[in-house]
Amino acid sequence: MTKGITRERIVTAALELLDDKGMDGLTVRALASRLDVRAPALYWHVRNKQELLDEMATEVMRRVAGAFAAIPPGVGWHDDLTFFARVLRSEYLLHRDGARIFSGTRITDPDVVRMKEPLFERWTAVGWKPDDADDAVDLVTAFVVGFVIEEQERRQSAETDPTRYSTTQRDAWLGEGASLVKEAGHLHDDGDQRFERHLGMVLDGIAARLDA
Repeated sequence: MTKGITRERIVTAALELLDDKGMDGLTVRALASRLDVRAPALYWHVRNKQELLDEMATEVMRRVAGAFAAIPPGVGWHDDLTFFARVLRSEYLLHRDGARIFSGTRITDPDVVRMKEPLFERWTAVGWKPDDADDAVDLVTAFVVGFVIEEQERRQSAETDPTRYSTTQRDAWLGEGASLVKEAGHLHDDGDQRFERHLGMVLDGIAARLDA
C-alpha cells in the first residue's frame, strides 16, 4: 500500500478532478497522476471507477445528511421533503457534474442510509407505510438528480455556445404557427424558480397519491 494514500484523500482528489475536468475526464489514470502515484496504488482502496464513484457519491451524501440534520424538523412530510430536495440540489451544484456522479451509485456508509430513519418514524406515526415513505424519498431524489443534470448540462453548453438556447432562433426554426409552444419557450426560466415550481408539482403528486 502506498504510504499516505487513503480512501479519504482519493475521494477528495477525485472531487477536485471532477471540478476541473468533468465526468468524462474522471479516470483512474488521471486521478493517479493527480495524486502522483501509479494507478495500481489506488486499487488497494477502490477496485474500479464504479467503486470510486460510489465513494464520491457517498461523500456528497454525507454532506447532505449533515446539512439536512442541522435543519429543524418540518411541519409534516411536505416540509421535510422540501428541505431535503433543496439541500440535495445545493450539494450537487457544488461540483461540476455533481448529479451525474450520483446516478447508479451505491452508498457505502450505513450512517448515510440511516439518515432516513427519523423521517420514516415521523411519517409512519401519522399513517404512512414504510414503503410509501421510501418511495417518496426515492422519487424526490430522482427528480433532483435529473433536474440538476439538465441544469448543469445546459449551463455548460451555453458557456460553449451562448446562442444554443436562443428563443429567437428557436422561433425561426419552428416556423409559422405553434404560437403556444413559442410563448411557453419565452416564459421558460432556469434556476431556483423553476426548481421550486417543479418540486411543488412532484410533491403535489405525492400528496394526491396519499389521499387516493
